[in-house]
Amino acid sequence: ALHGGAGRLLRGAVLSLRGTATALLDLRRIGASAAVGFGGHPMLPTLCAAWLLRLPIVLHEQNAVLGRANRLFAGAATRIAVSFATPRGVADRHRAKLRDVGTPVRPAVLAKAGAPYRASAGAEPFSLLIFGGSQGARIFGQVVPPSLASLPAPLKARLRVVQQCRPEDLDAVAAAYRQANVQAELKPFFDDMGGRLAAAHLVIARSGASTMAELATLGRPAVLVPLPGAADDHQTANALAIVDAGGAWLIPEREFTPAALARQLADLMGDPGALNRAAAAFLRHARPDAADRLADLVIKVVEGGR
Repeated sequence: ALHGGAGRLLRGAVLSLRGTATALLDLRRIGASAAVGFGGHPMLPTLCAAWLLRLPIVLHEQNAVLGRANRLFAGAATRIAVSFATPRGVADRHRAKLRDVGTPVRPAVLAKAGAPYRASAGAEPFSLLIFGGSQGARIFGQVVPPSLASLPAPLKARLRVVQQCRPEDLDAVAAAYRQANVQAELKPFFDDMGGRLAAAHLVIARSGASTMAELATLGRPAVLVPLPGAADDHQTANALAIVDAGGAWLIPEREFTPAALARQLADLMGDPGALNRAAAAFLRHARPDAADRLADLVIKVVEGGR
């Protein structure tokens, strides 16, 4: 019997062959005209089947780094739809295949596209939105409350915090905000994220593809804390693309301390002009019609166009 790495490789090969065979049957059954891959290993059997059937292949890359699965099929692809100009990892010979499409966003966020942004100034309330999934919620729950607690009293009085927290952290984070005398609404999940984003003067978040697309759609400035260990460090690449364009500020997680965040927030709360400029810069990256762009691209490929 095979053990360890050899056994895992053999099982993986068997599963891949089985998946490709199933995909071949399915593609023939439905009379597919093309295959569209959105990255990740689960798409590989279907794209292998599409290649064997000589179907045109369109890849969609949401991040600023071409993912490994997309890199594998870049040569076989007819077109590569991208959300960031010239993602890292695209071979020179494949650059002519790139088409700027963007990343589709949730209807609830898309419904708020075009909501105007005006930075909070003077003593006006300042809406701060913090979210980031379970891993982001953990560190944000640890760092943000003590950071806001250390701000000068006039700044704390302006704050209106909306923060995603893990259920097991809710009580502790709520207690920290009460002690800091900061108004905060905390939930494990917000089902009205479009409205929350539209109301925010500043967002603190991770920099995954969906988050970046939603922030761009509404043009909301952000302090971005990329998730360490993300494949090919794509979250840092996503963040840097927007930071370089002037739409956000980046704090690596290793530097994401209460003191560092407090300095950043104090600067931004006192500079509404910088927030207005960042909002406009992030908005320039928006592709609210990304779903239509992608559909049009696939139709053109099927019809033999460019």
